[in-house]
Amino acid sequence: MATLYTVLTDFTQWLMDLIAAILDWTKLGILSDLGDWLQSAPVVDFVTTLLVAVIYLITVMMFALCFIWQERKFLGRFMDRRGTQVGVLGFFQNFADGIKVVLKEHIVPKDSDHALFEMAIFTYLASTFMLFGCIPFSDNFYVIDVNLAVLLGIAIFAFGPFSILVGGWASNNKYTLIGGMRAAAQLIALEIPLLLCVVSVVVLTGDLSFVGIVAWQEENIWLIFPLCIGALTFFIAAIGESERIPFDLPEAEAELVEGWATEYGDIRWGLQMASDYFRAYILCALFTMLFLGGWAGPEFIWAEAWFLAKTFIVFFFFIWVRAATVRIRTDQILKLGWRRLLPLAVINLLIAVALKVAEVF
Repeated sequence: MATLYTVLTDFTQWLMDLIAAILDWTKLGILSDLGDWLQSAPVVDFVTTLLVAVIYLITVMMFALCFIWQERKFLGRFMDRRGTQVGVLGFFQNFADGIKVVLKEHIVPKDSDHALFEMAIFTYLASTFMLFGCIPFSDNFYVIDVNLAVLLGIAIFAFGPFSILVGGWASNNKYTLIGGMRAAAQLIALEIPLLLCVVSVVVLTGDLSFVGIVAWQEENIWLIFPLCIGALTFFIAAIGESERIPFDLPEAEAELVEGWATEYGDIRWGLQMASDYFRAYILCALFTMLFLGGWAGPEFIWAEAWFLAKTFIVFFFFIWVRAATVRIRTDQILKLGWRRLLPLAVINLLIAVALKVAEVF
């Protein structure tokens, strides 16, 4: 299996060899030494890592733009209107909004903790990017696939509530502090059932690698069938983890102003909102890999295309839920997480253990 890093390493090595050959052709000793330095392993590794980071960032941003466009168009149809109309099929509206956000002035509250104020939003964004790096597109195309990728993803998820709480506190605003506490409480209440559903998949498949989990489903059965309770629980918790309607209280403009993000403006606010779409993609991709067989599908379709098609279909149901439901109160969210989803997640885990012990698959 070839990773993106391996492919780009070969390309970087070829590029450095070409540059070194050109420098050697000049017959200048200094330039020849420079060519030898460019061909060294540390330089090749550094340039490769830089290329991976650039491609990775562009890919993340494009997925966010596609998700925003998909949501706007489908919400328009649900509401009997046409949605965005700027550019081809309304897609360029995203770029117009992005330019508007970038051009806004950056204002930091006077008495805030400036270091933590800046750190919180970028920690939230960085943890989202790290999660994205754990998501493979197929068994032949991924950034990283360690044997403990599932465990790594669970650990990274914990940064979300921490960053939100720090951001709310550092703003030196009582409304952002209350909003941060409420948002963190909501994410924790929904995160535990979600992670228990992931554990049930690991128990049944016996693998902590996403590639291994998908391979198990290819050989046996999509886990949405034996673990249907877990799939439903994961889906509901995923909507809440991505802070979407009806669980969008952390950033609801009518609730405590703008929640923990009240004092954020310009590109920082834009990145915070974009992070929610990044997380929505990650959670839809996780649902696809854990319960829908990942990239498993017809052989005449590229595995990567099949995986993305499933992911966008899952996100369509996210949009459908947003169009069909209304925002619920904080206490209702917490009751849903602790009194409904958590017991269902435990029951789903017991089912997974029973199926594993009985060796049904």
